[in-house]
Amino acid sequence: MDIVLLVGYLASLCSVTSFVPQVWKVVRTGDTAAISGRMYTLTVIGFALWSAFGIFKTEWPIILTNSICFCLSGYILIRKLRAGAQS
Repeated sequence: MDIVLLVGYLASLCSVTSFVPQVWKVVRTGDTAAISGRMYTLTVIGFALWSAFGIFKTEWPIILTNSICFCLSGYILIRKLRAGAQS
């Protein structure tokens, strides 16, 4: 494996790992009050666009990272929107 690809996969691991604690907290507590819906909307859109970019370029570190982060941040956004609709 070349060094550039290794750096890409390590960056992917860091990015995905950074979202896991937030998702875990939302799963455990259901609390989304301190989360910005606008920020997560932009984040989800950004991850979707990065995933598309990775697919167009056939860059697996970009595809994997952003697809996983899209799902994690999308889950948080859905929970945030549902909590707002119930208020």
